[in-house]
Amino acid sequence: MKFASFKHDGNNQAGVVTGESVLPLARLGADAGVTLPDTLLDLIRGGESTMRAVRDAVAAVEQKGRANEIGLSIASVELLPPLPSPPKVICVARNYAEHAREAGLELPKMPILFPRFANTFVGHGGPVVVPSVSHQLDWEGELAVIIGRDTKGRITKAEAMDYVFGYSIFNDVTVRDYQFRVTQYTGGKNFRSSGPFGPCIVSADEVGNPHALDITTRLNGKVEQHANTGTMIFDIPTILEHIADFIDLEAGDVIATGTPAGVGFKRQPPVFLKNGDLIEVSIDKIGTLSNPVVDER
Repeated sequence: MKFASFKHDGNNQAGVVTGESVLPLARLGADAGVTLPDTLLDLIRGGESTMRAVRDAVAAVEQKGRANEIGLSIASVELLPPLPSPPKVICVARNYAEHAREAGLELPKMPILFPRFANTFVGHGGPVVVPSVSHQLDWEGELAVIIGRDTKGRITKAEAMDYVFGYSIFNDVTVRDYQFRVTQYTGGKNFRSSGPFGPCIVSADEVGNPHALDITTRLNGKVEQHANTGTMIFDIPTILEHIADFIDLEAGDVIATGTPAGVGFKRQPPVFLKNGDLIEVSIDKIGTLSNPVVDER
């Protein structure tokens, strides 16, 4: 199943994406005579019983032929980040060998992690902002893992995928000079309106193997990054096991798994995002995350 968060008639809602429509959870629940969660975070926290209730409600609506009546056109809503306020956002750095090489850095011996703050998120179609203090704004298309339940302690690689709810797309837009002024990444990775996330979350069963997905980043229609998630240095079970060594994963956590080669700051000459650009990240079985670029005002 595909899920989205969106704004319609001034209200923030969540729903199931079917084709070019979204079925609001509130309408689905009312039609089926059940109470469904108001947000995707609550849906994820509800576990399998809540997912079963959503599936049953969608099936009932489709069986009665009422999907068109209940659904809203995707074009008529404002898509929001699928999880506007997840418990944690953890990003993996230098997780593709070719990206490490283009940056002139050693291959890591264990996952390199840094935090993202959710108030940097931008939904599909929302503007990425070039800050007034720097013009070194770069793209990083990534696969995002959405955690489905709390780990409550350490986990092994063998069981790690049991904790995955689904997947989304993240663009870890980075202000390069702020990133490299010091030895930690936090500043350059957390500028306002620099974290495109979406357009939806796709459940793990629908994606299948997350290590066999093509990921492509386009700038104004031109391919800048293209790779397959199967070439990650550290696969998802390894990443989750490593994180759970020191902190509990929680339902709704977002883990961005790193970007492949093709970023702008290593071009000759360097290429950075500027006002009027369109940056897009596409991943098989998930979709395309598209965002215009504007100057800070």
